[in-house]
Amino acid sequence: MGGERRRHLWLFAGHELLLAVRSRSTTIFAIVFAALSLGVGLSGYILTGGRGMQDFARTAVSLVQLVLLLVPLTALVVGVLALTPERGTSELIFAQPVSRGTILIGRLLGLLQALGGAQLIGFGAAGLALYAQAGQEGIGGFALLVAGSLALTAIFLGIAALVAAANVGRRARALALALVIWFGAVVLFDVAALGIASMLRSGHASRLLVGAVLVNPVDAVRTGTLLGIEGDAAFGAASLAFFRIAGSRSTASLLLLASVLLWIVVPPTLAVWRLRSADL
Repeated sequence: MGGERRRHLWLFAGHELLLAVRSRSTTIFAIVFAALSLGVGLSGYILTGGRGMQDFARTAVSLVQLVLLLVPLTALVVGVLALTPERGTSELIFAQPVSRGTILIGRLLGLLQALGGAQLIGFGAAGLALYAQAGQEGIGGFALLVAGSLALTAIFLGIAALVAAANVGRRARALALALVIWFGAVVLFDVAALGIASMLRSGHASRLLVGAVLVNPVDAVRTGTLLGIEGDAAFGAASLAFFRIAGSRSTASLLLLASVLLWIVVPPTLAVWRLRSADL
């Protein structure tokens, strides 16, 4: 990447970051995320009649489902609202002597910095409280959860960019489609995969469940995070089938990493290609 293009990229990233930081929704997300993270940390001992905080590993396991529900939804909604070109209002941005791809990727980077920063504030607040009360035991698993959360943010911002590029001037439609994607990826996908697998023979069912883990980024991040925190001791049918076919923990980790990286790269690439041919 040339120096001029790099400068333009970070210029648009900085502009989008500034807009996102000024947005009330980003502030609300940071506060809610921090409050929920602290609440999850406190809940373990409260529910068992104890007092104080859980350690890092237990809190990370408890936070996985919260991250899987909240982070993709926030990334999709914020991304679609920010990136969907509106005819008239977007003319000034795309009239600049900069490629549409550079503008889009720069804006994506700005949104990623904003949402990632909001999450780091939440995780940081919970982490400081955990460290003060329970020490540093299990901190590696907690750090892995943070990395998984940031990866999910990048993935679903990329998907939001693709949805936005395919719905120029139709923000309401893009937002509705983003919500459908969130429901399908987070809620419906696993139910459908398990339902179909229950009607197949054992070998075909296992291959379907393995494919489900690798195809759905939510499942890939969930499985990779729990694998790093607890090993392969606490998984559902899809993940257990995946580990059995992968044969080893290292092979499983590499496959999951490849799936996540592909999801990070492919949607923004398709979004750039679609935006170049869009009538703005």
